[in-house]
Amino acid sequence: MENQRTVADGIRLGLRALVYTVLGGAALIAIVTVGSVLGPLLALDLYTPPVAAWWTVFTAIAVQGVPFLLLGTVVSAAIGAFVPERFFTRLLPRRTALAVPVAGAAGVVLPGCECASVPVASSLMRRGVAPAAALAFLLSAPAINPVVLVATSIAFPGQPEMVLGRLVASLATAVVMGWLWARFGREEWLRPPKRNGGGHTPGGGPRAFVSGLQYDFLHAGGFLVLGAAAAATFNIVVPRSLLEVFTGSAWLSVLLLAVLAVVLCVCSEADAFVAASLSGFSPTARLAFMVVGPMVDLKLIALQTGTFGRAFALRFSSATWLVAVASSVLVGWWLL
Repeated sequence: MENQRTVADGIRLGLRALVYTVLGGAALIAIVTVGSVLGPLLALDLYTPPVAAWWTVFTAIAVQGVPFLLLGTVVSAAIGAFVPERFFTRLLPRRTALAVPVAGAAGVVLPGCECASVPVASSLMRRGVAPAAALAFLLSAPAINPVVLVATSIAFPGQPEMVLGRLVASLATAVVMGWLWARFGREEWLRPPKRNGGGHTPGGGPRAFVSGLQYDFLHAGGFLVLGAAAAATFNIVVPRSLLEVFTGSAWLSVLLLAVLAVVLCVCSEADAFVAASLSGFSPTARLAFMVVGPMVDLKLIALQTGTFGRAFALRFSSATWLVAVASSVLVGWWLL
């Protein structure tokens, strides 16, 4: 009788997971349909070309981010449900100063963009990983994984120094920020995810996986939409002629592209192609665009705010931007 109930529960949970998968796919199809058909039709009907442009940018960012956000929430839910806590305590060194670079280097194994990194880092903290190490992973994963590095090599053919520069500058930024948080971070700044709460079923197994997947995807998806809306607004409000004023100065061009990386919200798998198209800027400025973007942009700030709290997001994002710009300048001076 007990075995029959176990089998029945497994079938029921499997069907529930299938339903959530179908619903997630249907939601993604609905976003694409609204963005590609209804949005432009509505903008044309209102005779407002800026609205059509805003909707195009908003839809591109949202649709681009949703699959990777789903990947991140799946990984996050799987970590919380199936990976025992002792796995991480054995994998990472006990000393935080050593755990940070190990976690930063481990970012190479997650083939996703920045949308995936926040829920995964949240799940790592729930499993007992030190916040400094989880934050180093959060920053490095979308910037140094193989997909991003291969895309960079394709965008900059015959320029291996650009790929190496991105790897070194991004990993250095992640490790430095992890160390800075370990040294200066305060517990009250970080609202850590509850280890047995916040929509997650206590314990493990398929039931905890389904519960965590549902909660993380719906919770983070709302902040992804807010970040996409903010980025689209900037794209429409700021004139391109204003941006061209800064291309004549090496220092101003670095700062400009570092700011643009924050507001444009280009996926880390695609930002190398955008950087390569900015031929009027110096190699160091384009490197800064590729280093800052996967670590600090509007949708990431929104996701971090929803997951860890506003006090953390504002401080951490500001410090990360400064460290990423400094790393880009130093590595650019060294390699480029």
